[in-house]
Amino acid sequence: MKRASKVFTFLMFAFLFAPLVILLVFSFNEARSLSVFSGFSLKWYKELFRDTETLKTVRNTLVLAVCAAGVSTVMGTAAAVAIDRMRSKYLRSALDMVTNIPMINPDIITGISMMLMFVFASHLFGLANSLNFVTLLIAHITFCLPYVILQVLPRLRQMDKSLPEAALDLGCTPWGAFWKVELPEIMPAVVTGMIMAFTLSLDDFVISYFTTGTGFQTLPIRIYNMTKKTVTPKMYALATIIFFVILALLLVSNLTDSEDSQRLRAARKAKRAAAGKPPMDPRKQRFLYAGGGCLALAALVAALIFTVTETDNKPQVLNVYNWGEYISDGSEGSMDVVKEFEKWYEEEYGRPVQVNYETFASNEDMYAKLSKNAISYDVIIPSDYMIARMIDEDMLLPLDFDNIPNYEHIAKDFHGLYYDPEDMYSVPYAYGVVGVIYNANVVDEADAGSWDLMWNEKYAGNILQFNNSRDAFGTAMYRAGLDVNTDDRSQWEAALQDLLAQRPLVKSYVMDEIYNMMESGEGAIAAYYAGDYFTMLDAQAENVDLRFYYPERTNFYIDAMCIPSCCQNKELAEIFINYMLSAEPAIANAEYTWYASPNDLVYTDEGYIEEMGEEAMEVLYPDWGDFSEQYNAYAYRNLDPDLLDYINSLWETLKIN
Repeated sequence: MKRASKVFTFLMFAFLFAPLVILLVFSFNEARSLSVFSGFSLKWYKELFRDTETLKTVRNTLVLAVCAAGVSTVMGTAAAVAIDRMRSKYLRSALDMVTNIPMINPDIITGISMMLMFVFASHLFGLANSLNFVTLLIAHITFCLPYVILQVLPRLRQMDKSLPEAALDLGCTPWGAFWKVELPEIMPAVVTGMIMAFTLSLDDFVISYFTTGTGFQTLPIRIYNMTKKTVTPKMYALATIIFFVILALLLVSNLTDSEDSQRLRAARKAKRAAAGKPPMDPRKQRFLYAGGGCLALAALVAALIFTVTETDNKPQVLNVYNWGEYISDGSEGSMDVVKEFEKWYEEEYGRPVQVNYETFASNEDMYAKLSKNAISYDVIIPSDYMIARMIDEDMLLPLDFDNIPNYEHIAKDFHGLYYDPEDMYSVPYAYGVVGVIYNANVVDEADAGSWDLMWNEKYAGNILQFNNSRDAFGTAMYRAGLDVNTDDRSQWEAALQDLLAQRPLVKSYVMDEIYNMMESGEGAIAAYYAGDYFTMLDAQAENVDLRFYYPERTNFYIDAMCIPSCCQNKELAEIFINYMLSAEPAIANAEYTWYASPNDLVYTDEGYIEEMGEEAMEVLYPDWGDFSEQYNAYAYRNLDPDLLDYINSLWETLKIN
């Protein structure tokens, strides 16, 4: 029985800490992979400390957590005292129940409801931006408050009620009795509540996602937005640092309660007694420690807020909203496009500018924020079908191409496409085509070349399929020669039958998980974008030989730079778009993302061609013939909402089966 208990305990701790150990180990990996360890290196720690945007989000997260913890601790303690002094037990019970609601309520409901409240309030008072740092702070205080109240209230109820009454009888004022008697008594609970509030605020993602504004991004949101491609190893390094900081704090906390610490405190007491001084009252000692901690916390809050204010207080601000990991950011020796634009603009125009660069994980996430008028951006980079939808809904402003002379470098194949037929609202940024990635050590070359490979029973258990309805149905419809934009529901049902036939062969339905699974050889066949194939190629294991091909019919997409109707500085936004089309930043972005560029300054540049290599150029820029004809025939278009709901219901049927 003892042995079984020990085994169970070991398994439990292994289950809890194995993910942390893996993350820690791979933070020292030479390569980008989280599945193949290619050698020890501090490379990603160096990259982390060069990444100013990530460090800024760490600072933002700490500022928010400290402010939310400080305010919610004061308010929660006051609320707990007020509830404890209520005479009506029914009112106390009602308030106890109300206090529990924010903790029981799902975070996503709290986040959406608070976002709608802030939008309503901003429209009511005529404010330009509904969401900002203040709204985010209010949201964090709201969900932190109950935890402080529930820590302090039981301590108040356990306290001897005669203590504050005795202080009042001895001539103390009610405030003095609370300050000198009650607060020292409940201080451990107050500190515990503050620590819980700080931790909850530091960790929150869902509520922050719905209530954050421009220019202030927290670390959890930044990591989430990286999942378009994959979370970079810089984040493994950051997580490792955070883990060891917490571990150090726990060790210090435990050491203060050790026998040596107790002997040290006893020696101090003896020293005071030898000097004829009375021993310090434990309550007073706790109060002094807590007071010193509060002062240190207040100083930290002031310093952090001053830093944020000083850093962000620029004469001009440009808010840019892009996909995660979709711009050259200075990592691994690349060009930091945002910083270089700020320098270039100041040199060119003699005025400083600050670019608040933020990221989203999907077109739908971006659309949801903009459609609610909850937030203001100056430049956005959505995909083609979303651009068409936003034009129809008057969510984009027409561009003044006098401010974008570099538009002349966009290839003619990218003019007059379906999503913006008059080329009024968008400037192409990058494009991609879906192909099939396969492991040549597993797959016979004779089987490759078409969509049939993903339905080949020979490779059952080695096939990875898209984990979203539109792309998964797309693979089946391209294979069957069906129109991926049809409104004929019978064709969608036919595609469902093909996917149901494929289901027993599929190892997993994936999105960003595809990187590690293909790199490590866990999967052997998958459909994905050409640019991402080269990201996987860099990190593949020694026993993996990844290759790529385009089926005859497949999905094309284009992401383009646009100016939303909520833009606050249209001319500056157009200057930024024009800068992004100039040679140096355009080439840097194409090299960093591994996606094809529609800019002739990029794909004709000798340095770019040499850097990318022959295979990459052949895959990214094949001879499509009439590209616009191919694109207009096979690209996804925005479908009717009722049809999308129907497709999603078919997708649920597939996943349930």
